Amino acid sequence: MIGLTHYLVVSAIMFVLGLFGIMRRRNLIMLFFSSEIALNAANVALAAISVHLGDLNGQIFAFFVIAIAASEVAVGLGLLVLWYKKTGSIELSSLNNMKG
Repeated sequence: MIGLTHYLVVSAIMFVLGLFGIMRRRNLIMLFFSSEIALNAANVALAAISVHLGDLNGQIFAFFVIAIAASEVAVGLGLLVLWYKKTGSIELSSLNNMKG
């Protein structure tokens, strides 16, 4: 039987992978993907603990985290498309050109 510990271990592994991706990537799209992995790791932990405790508070909070992450991706990808049209690159080093 899969218990709470299994879910928390998977959540910790996902969070470490997301954090590693955030720290190591230079491409902005991969940075978004890595942040989504870290947020989904938190959602897995929230849902697992919620089921373990027998209440819905963690699952409701995870639902709101998913909604906020979706809006963050929509706004972020829109900004990336505009930045790519302007500079032709989506690398982090190209953001230095934004200095006024």
